Amino acid sequence: MHALKLTQIGNSVGVILPKEMLTRLKLEKGDTLFVTDCPDGLRLTPHDPVFEAQMALARDVMKSRRAVLHELAK
Repeated sequence: MHALKLTQIGNSVGVILPKEMLTRLKLEKGDTLFVTDCPDGLRLTPHDPVFEAQMALARDVMKSRRAVLHELAK
């Protein structure tokens, strides 16, 4: 567990992430970090959960309609 300190950044308040966290999340300066509400708090992830859900649906369609998509590709 890490304790993060809030700091003043211009007119906003920000959090400085330790280098170890950035490495673990595979994040660099300028990357986007997504925050999701969870039953037990907040979840930080470098992946867009909405996009992940859309891709899961797309994979299901592609898997179930493989023959049709193969014919359309011809």
